[in-house]
Parts: sequence; C-alpha cells; structure tokens
Amino acid sequence: MILAGGRVDELGVLTHYRPKSAVPFGGFARVIDFPLSNLLHSGIERIAILSQYRSYSLINHIGTGAAWDMIGRNRGISILPPFKDYDNPHWYRGSADAVYQNLDYIQYYGPSVILILSGDHVYQMDYRRMIRYHHEHDADLTAAFIEVEPRAASRFGVAEIADDSEDGGRMLSYEEKPANPKGRWASLTVFCFRPAVLFEVLKKNQKGDSYEFGRDIIPMMMREQYKVHGYKFRGYWGYTRTIDEYWQTSMDLLGPDPKIDLEAWGIRTNLAHRNIADRQPVKIGPHGCLENSMAYNGCLIEGTVRNSILFPGVHVMAGAEINDSIIFFDNTVHAGVCLNRVVSDVNTVFNRDVRVGEPQCEKPSRVSVIGWNNSIPEGLHIGCGCRVAPRIAPEKWPKDKLEDGEELQ
Repeated sequence: MILAGGRVDELGVLTHYRPKSAVPFGGFARVIDFPLSNLLHSGIERIAILSQYRSYSLINHIGTGAAWDMIGRNRGISILPPFKDYDNPHWYRGSADAVYQNLDYIQYYGPSVILILSGDHVYQMDYRRMIRYHHEHDADLTAAFIEVEPRAASRFGVAEIADDSEDGGRMLSYEEKPANPKGRWASLTVFCFRPAVLFEVLKKNQKGDSYEFGRDIIPMMMREQYKVHGYKFRGYWGYTRTIDEYWQTSMDLLGPDPKIDLEAWGIRTNLAHRNIADRQPVKIGPHGCLENSMAYNGCLIEGTVRNSILFPGVHVMAGAEINDSIIFFDNTVHAGVCLNRVVSDVNTVFNRDVRVGEPQCEKPSRVSVIGWNNSIPEGLHIGCGCRVAPRIAPEKWPKDKLEDGEELQ
C-alpha cells in the first residue's frame, strides 16, 4: 500500500497541479518511481496506490503498471481513490484512515504481510530483508528508521530502538515530531504489519479524531503492548518535503561520486509518459557546454549548463547560462538568460536576458521556483528564493524586478 495522494505546502508551486509523489525527479523519473522500483526488485507484485489530491498526473504516470512489470494474473497496480458510501461518509482523513477505508481490498487478496510505504522519498531498499526481520521476530509491526542528528530529529517521528541485533530491535519509545527527542532514529514511513493486527488497530483508531500512522497508530500499539520493532536502515535516504530538500537531493545525483546512482539502483519509470522514449537523443551544439550535469532525450544544448539537471525537451539557446538548477520538461531558455539555483516546472519560457537568482546569494533559502506554463518577460530580474505561481498573466509581471524572497501569484 503506497501512500501517494497528498501535497505539502513547502513544495509550493510544484504541487499546485500534482501530488508530491508525482513531482519529476532525476531528469526523467518521478519521486514515486523509487518505492515502485524497490517493490519490483523485492519481488512484491500486488500494489495499491492510495491517491486523493489531484490524481490525474499520478494516474497518467502509472498507466497500466507495465513499466514496473506489474501486469499479469497474480500481479498488478491498483489506484484507489477516495470515496463515500453508506458506511463511510468521509474522504481520506489521514494516512491510517486511507488504509482503513480500503480494508476490503486487502481482505480480498488475503496477504500474509502488509507493507505500507510513503510515495515521496528517494531511496533504495530491499524490502525482503525487512520482511524477513519482521517474521523472525514475530512482530505485530516493524517500522523502518534511519539514524539522524539530534537537531534534525524533531522534524520526524523519532524512536528509541533496542540494540537487539544489527538490523534492529524492540521499539522502546516513539514520539511524533518532539521538541526534545529522546531517540535518534527517524521514521521513514515504511511499515510492515501483521494483517490481523492492522485491521484491529485501524478499527480502534476510528473512535478518535486523528488518523495518522505516526501520530496515532504507533503510539497506540506501544501503549497496548503490541510487539513493535524498529528496523534500522543504513542506506541513502533523500527527503523531498521542502524545496531546499528537493534541490539538495537532486544535486546528490551529480559529481564524480554521486550519492544516488539511478542505474545501479535499477530505477524504472513510464517512458511513455510525456513521450520520453520517442524523443530524439540529446544534441549539444558546437558552442554548447554540459559540465557536471545530466540531460535527457529531446534536449538541445547550445549554451552553457553547469551542475544542473535537464529533463527531456529543454532547449538552451546559444548565449544562455544555467547553473545549479533543475529544469523540467520542455522549457525554453533564450539567449542572454542566466539561471542560478532555479527549479523550473514544465513548459516555461525564459525570454531574452532574463536573470533568476545570483551565484552568491545570502538568503537562507536561495532556490527560486518557477511554476509551469509561464513566459518570463524579456529582461526581468527575479531574485533569490522567489516563488512564481503557474500561468501568470502578462499584466501581472513586474516591469523590471522581483525582489529576493518575493512571491508572484
């Protein structure tokens, strides 16, 4: 069960028209491709995706599930949208409620174990090891955690885990986003449940007023002395909740020794989505420069690109310069443009002499985000850390400058 239907305000304009799990990542993929590829390589072939917020982009991307070999008599991907019926008058009210409302789907297949995943993290994990640990310790719930610095722990659900083995141990305490965390293990929103126990605790939780796994289900199970274990994950984990985190995780794809190796990880995506497979190979013009960057099918690079990621269909014209940026599908960057620390959504045009960001901006959040289907007026200067909504009408653009940190709605 993949929790993939939400949006977060911190990603701003990138989730105006898509759930956070469908945000493009890595030059050709989507964030949800990471848990889907992990499931494929782990041999888990019956998948449900719980979607609520603006599902079309996600549905279009998943297609038939063929990209992840999820077509067959005993395997497949089902997208489960929210619904109302005689027994349930509510839309999904939280992650736990979303699963509860689809218990009939689970019961139909009668699984021996249920894996519940977040659809918006970047990582590689063989879930079979976690499931094996879960069975070996006869756990009711095994939750995955990663060790973090104490100052960062307050942003997550945090556990104390006994040192029972190298892979994990009994969960000694759990707190959801505590101000002063006792533990150092942060939740990855990867849960392995005994089915009968999951049905039982989800039903109990329906009597409350909050419906989240971290906030409600895990603390309830700790209080009622279910067998709850923590599984210690020690690989790379990329968080994409905020723009700065999304930008940094993307930059981890670059460099001589990248932290993320998409080929080694075996990432699959739907190459029919946005016609990725049908585009021409990357073309670099006689004066084009691609330095420590990634560019994919359909890109035409006649200018200079450094430390950046270009999705299919980006055209960088001669005399344009892109630094430390992530440019989504089918952007056009005209001559004289200079982009520094920019995330630009699809179908955006940067007209001549536009400048976005500065190489050495002093703002804490220096990444500027441009929403999709925009045409940036010629000669406009957009400062550091700015946010531009999608489809800004021509008359709403400032005449010469958008100041650092400003938003344009």
